Amino acid sequence: MRIATLIIVFLLSATAYAQDMSAGFTLLETGKYEEAKAFFGEVLVDYPDNKTARLCYGRALGLSGDSAEARSLFTTLKADYPTDFEVGLNYAESLLWDSDFGAAKDFYETLVAKDSTSFSALLGYANTLSNLKEYDAAITYVNKALTVQPGNANAAVSKKFMRLGKANQLTTAFQYDAAIQLLKSALEDMPNDEQIISALANTYIAKKDYENANTMYSQLSDTLTSQVGKSLVAHLQKDDKLALSLAQESIAFAKADTTKIITANERYIQALIWNGKYATARTAIADLKVKFPTNQRVAALKATLGMYTGTFKKSIEVYNGILEKDSASFDGNLGIANAYRAQGNLDEAYAFAKNTLTFYPNQKDATGLMKTIESSLAPVIETRAAYTSDNGDNQAYSAGMTATLPFTSRFKTVFSYNYRTTENMTTNTMAYNTDASIGAHYRVINNTWLEGTLGFVKADANANNYTDVNGSVFIKSRPLPLQYLEIGYSRTLQDFNAALLDEKIFMNNYSLNYNMGTNINLGWYSGLMHTQQTDGNSRNLLFTSLYYNFTKNPTLKGGINYQYVGFKDQVPTLYFSPSKYQAVELFLDLTGQAGKWSYAANAAGGLQVVEEDEATTLFRLEARLQYAISNRFQVGAYGKYSNIASATAAGFEFMEVGLKLRWQVLKGGVVKM
Repeated sequence: MRIATLIIVFLLSATAYAQDMSAGFTLLETGKYEEAKAFFGEVLVDYPDNKTARLCYGRALGLSGDSAEARSLFTTLKADYPTDFEVGLNYAESLLWDSDFGAAKDFYETLVAKDSTSFSALLGYANTLSNLKEYDAAITYVNKALTVQPGNANAAVSKKFMRLGKANQLTTAFQYDAAIQLLKSALEDMPNDEQIISALANTYIAKKDYENANTMYSQLSDTLTSQVGKSLVAHLQKDDKLALSLAQESIAFAKADTTKIITANERYIQALIWNGKYATARTAIADLKVKFPTNQRVAALKATLGMYTGTFKKSIEVYNGILEKDSASFDGNLGIANAYRAQGNLDEAYAFAKNTLTFYPNQKDATGLMKTIESSLAPVIETRAAYTSDNGDNQAYSAGMTATLPFTSRFKTVFSYNYRTTENMTTNTMAYNTDASIGAHYRVINNTWLEGTLGFVKADANANNYTDVNGSVFIKSRPLPLQYLEIGYSRTLQDFNAALLDEKIFMNNYSLNYNMGTNINLGWYSGLMHTQQTDGNSRNLLFTSLYYNFTKNPTLKGGINYQYVGFKDQVPTLYFSPSKYQAVELFLDLTGQAGKWSYAANAAGGLQVVEEDEATTLFRLEARLQYAISNRFQVGAYGKYSNIASATAAGFEFMEVGLKLRWQVLKGGVVKM
């Protein structure tokens, strides 16, 4: 009787205990993991060996972030119940929580082998494979899980992220069509899913299919994300005004959410920079920094502004600050790589681009930057051929080649060879000249180069055959943001026609060229040259140009040029040498690219005055067209016409047409970076 009574009491206690545990189950199911942890912790004080309580406490630990402690608990539990399948499932999941995906994969394989119809085992194994980025196998096993439990929401969400991961892999490998097809399939299963639509938009952008990218962004119900995305597409389509308009509209949808406020303002400030509104962008960045003083995205905007305004040193300082706080920052690594390249420090630029790939494998912009740097250090051969004529009955044919061989990012050699034959059809006089030189370019610091050449020139004219030396030395630098300075000396031969070649006149030119850019699209270029000639004559030349950049894509600029030339002695029977020559002209200059074609055109017209004569009109036109047969081989043609008196030695109008070929001999430099 007493034994029966004890059994009844025990059963009633177990029933009450089970009912008490249900409250803890509810806490777990509703995501109140801290409360569940406290609940089951108290249960274990009274019942330390209860398997269910230990399982629930372990799950509460893992789901609340105590992954190491949860793993330890389930390791002990597995030792106590080595054949218990449910314990095994929880142990495997604890390995996932602890990010030990390799061990989780091995253990899930044993669970799936024991029961290939276990939904939990199949889904857990699929999620483990997904974490290991083995997306094909992960999708296979999540499909098996969905066969066991069709329509399971957790499995469906897992499958979505597996497809997103696989699509990203394909995009990174530049397999855009396969990625798009996979994402479209995912969208069929989960119509209107914002993450899938955004992924499709990003893939279309990577493929440069901007129309479809815009269509995807238009399908998003999140208006902010839609506007910000469409603003980027507008920029990529070279419509920066539309990009700014869309970005401005996006700010209204940010509301009080911190992340959304930063996202909206980030695109707005970027659009301001794209449109050259640097002062407004600077103010907007300052305002945003007051609200979010430690946010790295705000710091990156400041660095971006520095890149566009030419203050590369300041940008590098900002990017270094970002990397000190987050060494894996994409903006920090790729941003500083681009800043170093703009500064002329290719070694550092390459190193940081490569470092970007350690965190973001195959990232398109980083790999593109590395290829650009490698190409800039590759050996290059350029050849050219031209025909020139003027209204003084002079005709000339010329051909030449230049070979450039960089040894490092700081040092390269240049070899040049030219041959020219000229004939006067009236006097039937002919002359030939050949020149060859070898040179060296050395980067002293950042964008400051020392360039020198030394060679010989050989001439064969009617009455005079001779060989002499020629050469040059220049310093080229960017002393301040948007400022360009060139100072140097060159020795060249007067070789415009046969008569001049017979005279053996060499020019010793001392030049100073300076270009001052601004952030308001205005620019001012000036060039000074003093020439001492071996015939005892001398020349002073001034050229100055005030210009304005109207558009960026294609680049269109225009302005006014002024030129002054004065010779000490006048020898008009031999070459154009007035004591005073002046010219004023208006000009337009266009450069652009369309696919594999690139083009340039320059036109100018104005007035010129020789000595005290009446002013006459001047006109000049130049055009160039080039086609890229491949990344390493380009062919181009050009033509030009001018009636500017100072353009030729004799003061005649002239025209020239020519062909150019450029061959990049190797993919990269002789010495690897």
